Amino acid sequence: MFIPLRDDNSLKSIPFQYVTVSLIAVNVLVFLLEMSGMSEAAVASFGVTPRDLFGTTVVLAPTSFGDGEHGVSTGATLLTYMFFHADLFHLVGNMLFLWVFGDNVEDAMGHIRFLIFYLACGVFAALFHSWMVPDSDLPLIGASGAVAGVIAAYLMLHPRVNVWVLAFKVIPLRITAGLVLGLWILVQVVMVSMPDVGPVAWWAHIGGLIAGAVLILFMRRPGVPLFDRGAQPA
Repeated sequence: MFIPLRDDNSLKSIPFQYVTVSLIAVNVLVFLLEMSGMSEAAVASFGVTPRDLFGTTVVLAPTSFGDGEHGVSTGATLLTYMFFHADLFHLVGNMLFLWVFGDNVEDAMGHIRFLIFYLACGVFAALFHSWMVPDSDLPLIGASGAVAGVIAAYLMLHPRVNVWVLAFKVIPLRITAGLVLGLWILVQVVMVSMPDVGPVAWWAHIGGLIAGAVLILFMRRPGVPLFDRGAQPA
């Protein structure tokens, strides 16, 4: 519905969003690695498979795209899955949201806490997804769960900030983050209630949102307000 382009929200505590940019760079590099010759099976082996998650399965993935194998424990996939993507659109969508909204969440937490926050949201998203669809044998990949945590945190920090978006992919609009992200969250809630949601892991998005909304309460810097308290109206 809305494609975010940029927000009117300058950094206040850090000079540059090093962690946000680094996460985007790692995701892009991993995707280039995927495109250089990794098979679908190899990519899937780094994903979280709900049916195997709480077992003792060791997933085998080729180390050199067919020149050998190494073991990737099922537990380790809780971290690896969020750096792999199904296609270019999957990657660009996630990274665009991370670029627009990640810097201010990083600003509110500091670099190290933001990295921990991001990874924790991704891990919880995968666990929540697996809990909701425990019999699924479809591997979960993508940064969507972690990015959903960033979205929840941003919404709780800066709902009144203006964001430039493309509505319906073509119409430029400047509207509040509360409206943009609130509608995005509404779509996630609606989609998980549908009988056939397709290949998108909507429950992982919900899990990431829950994690982000809870963790921002404890991980933001002392004195950082929620809901733009003390800010001038947009």
